Amino acid sequence: MSEELYPIEVEVNGVQRTARVPARLSLVDWLREDLRLTGTHVGCEHGICGACSVMLDGEPVRSCLMFAFQANGHRVTTVEGLAQPDGSMSVLQDSFCQAHALQCGYCTPGMLIAAQGLLNTNPRPTDLQIREAIGGNLCRCTGYQQIVDAVKQAASRLSKETAS
Repeated sequence: MSEELYPIEVEVNGVQRTARVPARLSLVDWLREDLRLTGTHVGCEHGICGACSVMLDGEPVRSCLMFAFQANGHRVTTVEGLAQPDGSMSVLQDSFCQAHALQCGYCTPGMLIAAQGLLNTNPRPTDLQIREAIGGNLCRCTGYQQIVDAVKQAASRLSKETAS
């Protein structure tokens, strides 16, 4: 007997997507396996590491803790969706490179999503606010300071862009 499939319609990175999915398919698996958006990483699969973070209607969420069906009718932004429309890096992504805020890169997509979520609501965060925003994401390589520096750099660059 085959598993029942349910229709979903989700805006992913600005593109309307429709699919038929099993009730228990995780959002991260749908994004990676069906849509081939492999920038979202699978880490602990328990919502602890943050590697699978995506934006749901503009708020960071753990995609390993959601079923794809729960995203029906919502807007999802993956790390790929943070890039500029021409495919070049966003200011935040470039700041991560400039500040050496990535090493192995496994946590980077989740860190970028958390940082973007913060910058969306607070364009001039303090170090403490940045640390709180990324606090749910585990990194075993950078020691976090470079990530904080990258978010501060991005905030500074973005505020200069909006002032011009």
